[in-house]
Amino acid sequence: MSTLTFLGAVGEVTGSRYLIEVEGGDRTYRLLLECGLHQGGRQADAANAVPFGALAKQLDAVVLSHGHLDHAGLLPKLVREGYDGPIHCTRGTRDLLDIMLEDAAFIMAKDVEWENKRRQRSGRPLAEPLYALEDVERTLALCKSHGYGQPIELPGGVSLVFHDAGHILGSGIVELAVPSAGLTKRLVFSGDLGNPSSVLMKDPARLYDADVVLMESTYGDRDHRPLEETLEEFAQVLEEAHASGGNVLIPAFAVGRTQEILYHLSVLYHEGRLRQQMVFLDSPMAIKVTELYHRARKSLDAEDLKVLNIAASGDTSQYLPILRMTRTVEESMAINRIHGGAIIIAGAGMCTGGRIVHHFRYNLEKANTRLVIVGFQAAGTLGRQLVDGAERVRVLGQELEVRAKVHTIGGFSAHAGQSQLIGWAGAFRERPRLYLVHGEPQTQQALKSALAESGIEAFIPAYGERIEL
Repeated sequence: MSTLTFLGAVGEVTGSRYLIEVEGGDRTYRLLLECGLHQGGRQADAANAVPFGALAKQLDAVVLSHGHLDHAGLLPKLVREGYDGPIHCTRGTRDLLDIMLEDAAFIMAKDVEWENKRRQRSGRPLAEPLYALEDVERTLALCKSHGYGQPIELPGGVSLVFHDAGHILGSGIVELAVPSAGLTKRLVFSGDLGNPSSVLMKDPARLYDADVVLMESTYGDRDHRPLEETLEEFAQVLEEAHASGGNVLIPAFAVGRTQEILYHLSVLYHEGRLRQQMVFLDSPMAIKVTELYHRARKSLDAEDLKVLNIAASGDTSQYLPILRMTRTVEESMAINRIHGGAIIIAGAGMCTGGRIVHHFRYNLEKANTRLVIVGFQAAGTLGRQLVDGAERVRVLGQELEVRAKVHTIGGFSAHAGQSQLIGWAGAFRERPRLYLVHGEPQTQQALKSALAESGIEAFIPAYGERIEL
């Protein structure tokens, strides 16, 4: 009998990890589905530091749905601890991992360097990063990339197919055919399902046959606002910021959300509705990803690209003429001499570090600043504190009063909303066993109840729970 064990993204949105064990003859084959980083404060840091133990050398293969760090960010740690087998992913995911993991290792090294200065002063043992650049290089060398719809044979007689999840470049719905007790059981993992209203990505594929389904539930308690209303709200915030003379800060995830925001700013610019004269993309990683999206534009939604007249020629010279990409630290610091009239897009998306927190120091205490939150903020993050209305926050060791006006615009989400999740789950014939993952407890309960009203039974697994396939 083959089994699946829930090792992450249960009762939380991040830290995706599931172990599949297949009995085959005289041995057990072990496949790891996802290897994600936990995000959201000290508790997450502690979870990331837990060793993989014997599992790192017992695994026969790893399968990834997509390149976001909460799904793939611990891969180099797994390799550092002894894993040397194949890592299966889509082509777009492989390209993104090259950027994402290198950036993560660089940030970790900087954070540890800063932490060890403190530890040296107090005589405490020095810290080590979860992994280093050499671990990233070894990880990338293990990646095997595949196209959508292409069957891949895995150890233990398991078959894998990726389907387009419509979330970010290369994102996949994972379909696994797993031998179990003389039968073949079909396991489908949604990965992160895209929001059909989002630009650039194609709509998520719908699957119809499965025995077991793992479905994300990040926004399982609500639907997103219609895109037209969201764009009007966004345009109004930008107009108010212009009128007040302040800057607009947008903490944006480097993959997906940044490219979507740039798309909408470009449309507003060409419609003559963007009053600001400077847009800064202040994130080296987001710049690299944006350039990757341009190179991979054949994978994007052609209808959306037609709006910008770049689908065929690829000419982006007039995409957003006022956009300035700031790669160096010096260029980033220079932005803080601008006291108004700028839109500053910077990472990290949950405000847990990166260049956005430096811009907070110069802008968060100004009443004419507009802070626009366009993505999910995990519990325990600085972004979540700001969304929840914190009047004071601690940034880079400094206490700041939040005088800026905070706008949460959820309609830009790259995740499916409640109705879309129910529709995706309802497409399966024969009512497979459905497990909700990647969601906070209250959100999952809300989705479970909504699914029940549609005649779909769902289960909420616990950490370490093991099920038979």
